[in-house]
Amino acid sequence: MQPNNPFLIRGYAGPDYFCDRKSETNRLVSALRNDRDVTLVSPRRYGKTGLIHHVLRQLESDAATVYLDIFQTHTLAEFTSLFASTVVASLESRTERTFSALATFFRSCRPTMTPQADGCPKFSFDIAPAQAETTLSETFDYLARKERRIVVAIDEFQQLSEYPEKGAEAMLRALMLKVPNTHFVFAGSRQHLMREMFLSPRRPFYQSTDLLSLNVIDEDSYYEFASRHFSAAKKRLPRESFTALYKRFDGVTWYVQMVLNWLWGGAVTAPAPEDVSSAIDDLVESRSLEYADLLRSQNEASQMVLCGIAAAGSVPEPTSGGFLSRAGIRAVSTAKSALDNLRRLDLVYHSPKGWIVYDRFFGEWLSRHVPPPHGR
Repeated sequence: MQPNNPFLIRGYAGPDYFCDRKSETNRLVSALRNDRDVTLVSPRRYGKTGLIHHVLRQLESDAATVYLDIFQTHTLAEFTSLFASTVVASLESRTERTFSALATFFRSCRPTMTPQADGCPKFSFDIAPAQAETTLSETFDYLARKERRIVVAIDEFQQLSEYPEKGAEAMLRALMLKVPNTHFVFAGSRQHLMREMFLSPRRPFYQSTDLLSLNVIDEDSYYEFASRHFSAAKKRLPRESFTALYKRFDGVTWYVQMVLNWLWGGAVTAPAPEDVSSAIDDLVESRSLEYADLLRSQNEASQMVLCGIAAAGSVPEPTSGGFLSRAGIRAVSTAKSALDNLRRLDLVYHSPKGWIVYDRFFGEWLSRHVPPPHGR
């Protein structure tokens, strides 16, 4: 279905609504077509998931494709249930005959088929923790028996490293070696965890894939894409307005898309830079209650570090004497502990410019609503 607004905030609607990423797409498609697994690392909101779906679309002519996001899984059993149900739903025709065959194949648990409003049943696997390893092995046996090429993309793959089952990585790696017809995209947004998983000699996935780090989309390419969609709606996007927006958020895709979505859907036919600022103001203020609650949920030291980073925009070293003085923090250990906590919660992120507030709108809100740290 054609979207009402061409600047998508979530989902994938085809190549017409996907901006650039030509070199990244070609590299991923080439690797997978030549039987190499790929690791895709990117901060959140850079367009990682959209790129994955775009690549899978390119591969549909010669491979079956499977996509799953495991961010909400916390145990091997939860992963196995999601993995098995997604694989089956993606690869099987949803008929009673298929269900009967699956019930015979998966012996460690009984698949469930639930009718849906669209007439297509939904498969699910209710797996007890003690059955997780067996069911996961059965799922890989199921993949191996398929007489076609398969590409499986697992988003937020770093979640696997935080499961309580310590051998989860090694087991999954061993099972993947048993399916020569299936190749994988391992994508993740927590860069330090992903790099540890794939670049540490101590870990099972060490140097087992092509590694690609995602950067922001080139400004010229992004402007060409945005201007085309404005023109198609008989509107105009001045270059200076786009440049102001792009630089405001360092080209990070989600924030640029969100503001473009508002501008394209608004009444102004040729938004000026001040219209860009007004749209950003509206977007930030619409989240005030959420951001106030988020700030209050942090301890005092974490609040001071967070507000200090927001006030500066970016901070090369939050444990330096200058930053501690401006933030009103007395001890290096206090700042370090707070920084570790904020990074663990994905509230701050180490960018090429230094430490920044991960949610750029939250950073904007903090800089407007919270007094400078030294004024406390």
